[in-house]
Amino acid sequence: MFLRQLTYLIALDQCRHFSRAAESCGVSQPALSAGIRQLENELGITIIQRNRRFYGLTEEGKRVLLWARQTLAALDGLKQEAAFAQDIAGGSLSIGVMPPAIQVVPLMLESFRAAVPALHVEVKVYSSTEITRMLREHHLQMGILYLDQLQADGAFEAQALYAEQHVLAAAASVQLPAGKHCSWADIASLPLCLLSRNMRSRQLVDAGFREADVTPTVMLETDALELLHAELLGGRLASILPVAALPERVGLSGLQVRRISGCASPDVGLVRLAQPNTSMLLMRLWDVAKTLSLADIYTV
Repeated sequence: MFLRQLTYLIALDQCRHFSRAAESCGVSQPALSAGIRQLENELGITIIQRNRRFYGLTEEGKRVLLWARQTLAALDGLKQEAAFAQDIAGGSLSIGVMPPAIQVVPLMLESFRAAVPALHVEVKVYSSTEITRMLREHHLQMGILYLDQLQADGAFEAQALYAEQHVLAAAASVQLPAGKHCSWADIASLPLCLLSRNMRSRQLVDAGFREADVTPTVMLETDALELLHAELLGGRLASILPVAALPERVGLSGLQVRRISGCASPDVGLVRLAQPNTSMLLMRLWDVAKTLSLADIYTV
């Protein structure tokens, strides 16, 4: 017994005509008639009252029709459940994140997994430019990057997560300017460790020094956030980092920070490729991301 035979029977009952039923099923009339006869032979009963025309269902046929409807309804429910399980209860997500925002990911994943408990996530660290390229090529499904790096060609959907705030950071053993704020000139005299020049965060810092017409004392440049953290916590060098990229140990027993006057604050956001057909999983996670409130977390 094939599912299509049950479909033929339901269509025949609805159309009350062999040709119209065959047309609704996308098959020829002989194929539909043969399918019904095969079903009758397999069940050993007569289902259709017929001569050359359709005269209705036998009593046995009516019971088979009821069973056929229940079977196809159950199958449709099974298909929906399978799609739900694949796309919502579990599923996989690939995210690209720029280095200064890497510490945002655990907070986001906590919210994602609350909505999708069995979610499997692959996180890769790239520059903003690389993330947009890999989104276009479908290597990534979402990215966390500077929104001003997106081209205005309508290829992406984005939602801002927070406005990035850069701060001067150093261990308690390092003497920093008094007060809560400092200038680029104040920072220039300190021995610094900074992110690499190819990174957007560093380019914003360099722009601040240029506009202030001062030259910083850079002792270390790296694209490894862990190395900057080690230098900061070891009390060897100061750094300029986004609040989102600071180590957790900030305060009296950890790092001291100063706000920087006249520093750009670009929006950091979640980005996905704009496309007409989006999976249930991505739609669900996108809605979850809209509820995130990160602005207060990454501001000092």
